[in-house]
Parts: sequence; structure tokens; C-alpha cells
Amino acid sequence: MVGGGIEKVKCTAQEIIKQFEKWSPKHLAYEWDNVGLQVGSLNKPVQKVMVTLDVLDSVVDEAIEKDVDLIIAHHPLLFIKLKQINLDTPKGRIVQKLIKHDITVYAAHTNLDVADGGVNDVMADLLNVTQCKPLIESGKDDLVKLTVFVPEDHADHLRSSISEAGAGYIGNYSHCTYQLSGQGTFKPESGADPYIGEQGKIEFVDEKRVETIVPQSKLADVLRAMEEAHPYEEVAYDLYPLLNQGESIGVGRVGNLADSTTLRDLVGKVKEKFDVSHARVSGDLDKKIKRIALLGGSGEKYIHAAKRSGAEVFITGDMTFHMTQDAMEMGLAVIDPGHHVEKVVCPKVKEYLDDKCNQDGQLEVIISEVDTEPFKIL
Repeated sequence: MVGGGIEKVKCTAQEIIKQFEKWSPKHLAYEWDNVGLQVGSLNKPVQKVMVTLDVLDSVVDEAIEKDVDLIIAHHPLLFIKLKQINLDTPKGRIVQKLIKHDITVYAAHTNLDVADGGVNDVMADLLNVTQCKPLIESGKDDLVKLTVFVPEDHADHLRSSISEAGAGYIGNYSHCTYQLSGQGTFKPESGADPYIGEQGKIEFVDEKRVETIVPQSKLADVLRAMEEAHPYEEVAYDLYPLLNQGESIGVGRVGNLADSTTLRDLVGKVKEKFDVSHARVSGDLDKKIKRIALLGGSGEKYIHAAKRSGAEVFITGDMTFHMTQDAMEMGLAVIDPGHHVEKVVCPKVKEYLDDKCNQDGQLEVIISEVDTEPFKIL
């Protein structure tokens, strides 16, 4: 019992993850990836969540010390399938410790890379990269047409609500809808609690038919906003699948800087914004840079895609000697700030969970303070 005898309400890990996957659904992950539940149960109550890049032994110790119930990590703990859980191995001891202390681990990896607002978008935003698009396209976001019938005096509020939830975006335009005036009819039956009318009597109401376009990835949020903004007990609406092409989705980002800068100055900005002490760089440091490609994590196999995109520099981690030489030969500058820069997404994950899962203030979300960067520069 806390707070003067009032028991603190607990939500389940399943409820948290269900909300999280509206932003970063598992189907966005690459087939070779291992995302989702790693260890533990999603049917457990949760009061404290810890966000981390990696699940190392030191991170688990931190979680135990801070009474964490759920760890949400970017890098999967169980990336390679285990054939046995050997408690004499580092991985086995971590699994044992997690189970012993009832800590659930969930991973969002390439799905969080691909997701709108995920790892690569955070990196692009920190560098003020505009007009972004995926570096490697993996598909299109399916589109749905939503048609909803609403009383005339509630149409403007409903339109604003569904637009703010993600409906009605066409190119650089938002709040794109079409409406028609008409008359709706209904008869409240026994047990109904109508906003307008009375049981057993047919009502005729002046309504607006509001139509708009919705990305499939935003549909759940839009429908929730629609129901909250609509005055009726039962909302009349239709959904139509569309053949129109939605926005491209994929890993990495390519876009333009607001102003040209030298490669040297861009390296300084990368170090500052990604909070790293050093970065490896290849190319003419005095070369002017306007268009950049970036990819969180290991991106060396995408140097040709970066070059084809028109980028003058590719920012990614884990560049090897020969691949960097290949990039240099094709005239593509490279900045390698390390794989660990993906940590920049952790505050965004916390912000999302605080906004979507902690509206009553009962859930605590923290970011791991353990530095999981394995390299030190001496």
C-alpha cells in the first residue's frame, strides 16, 4: 500500500507492449531479426520500465537494484537462437538472473529502425536533415479510406481529432478531408443510452459524411481518436482498403541539410548531437556537404545505396577497412561514430511510453545509466 493506504495501480507488460507496437510493430522487422519477447512473461504487472540499448549483465544488475519489472531494449538479448541455457556462460547467467528476479525483457530492433520516428528519424532530426526518405525501401504503408457520419455541430472537432492522430495527410498537406451534408436515421433500442433521441423512436439527424485517407500503421490511433471525439454511443463509420500507394518505409534515411557545411564541421556536429567522443572519417574534410545518408547500427553493406541516393556522405557504424576504401573510391565520404549511437532513440522511447502508457502517473519509465559502449579510445 502506498500514498496513504491507496494501492498503486499496476498495468501489465502486455498492455504496455500492445501500445508500444502501435508505434513499432513487429511486422516491420527484417525476417532474420529476433524481436519481441526475449525472457519472462508479458502477463505480469508492471510498475517500472527501463529503456536500454543493450541487455548486458551490468544492465540487469541495474534493473535489479532499481526494482525494474520490464526492460525494453533495442538490441535483442537472444539474437542468435540458443540451443541450451548453460548457466556457466555469460548469456546463460543473464537469463538465469532475469528469471530469478522476475524481470521481463522485450526487444524492438529493426522494426524500431524502420518505424516512423524511430532510430533513423531521431538521428536525422538531431542533425536537422530535411526531406527525408528511406535509404533502403522495404515496402509501402497500406492506405485505408475512412468514412464517418457525425452530427454537423461535431464535424469540425472530429476532423481535427482524427487529423492530429494521423489521418488526412497527402504529401505536404494535412487535415485533408471531404464532406457531404445529409440526414442520418436511427432508432435507439432497449438498453441504449442515446446522445440524441429516445428509445423506440426513429430519429432524423442532420449529419456530415466526412471522408479521409489513413495509413494502416495509424489506423488504430485514428479510430480511437474518432470514437473519443464522436458524441454517439455507437459510431457509424466505414473502412475501405485502397490501391493507392502509401509512404515508403524502410531502413536508413537520406535527405538534405538546411545549409551546406564542410565534412569537418559535420563531424563535429555528429559528435556533439550523438554524444560521442570521437568519430572515424574518410574523405576530403574541406568538401562541402549538403545531402547525407545515415543508418543507425552497422550499415557498410549499404554504401552503394547511399551513393545512388545522391548523398555526399554516409553516416553509419561498423565500417571496415576495405568497405571504407570502396566508398572513398566512389567519391562517398564516410563518418563512422560507432554502432552505439543508436542510444539516441532511448529518450524517444521513454517519451512515447510516458505519453501513451503513463497518463495516470502510475507507471515509471527510466533510461538505463549503464554505458554499454564496448570500445574505449586511449
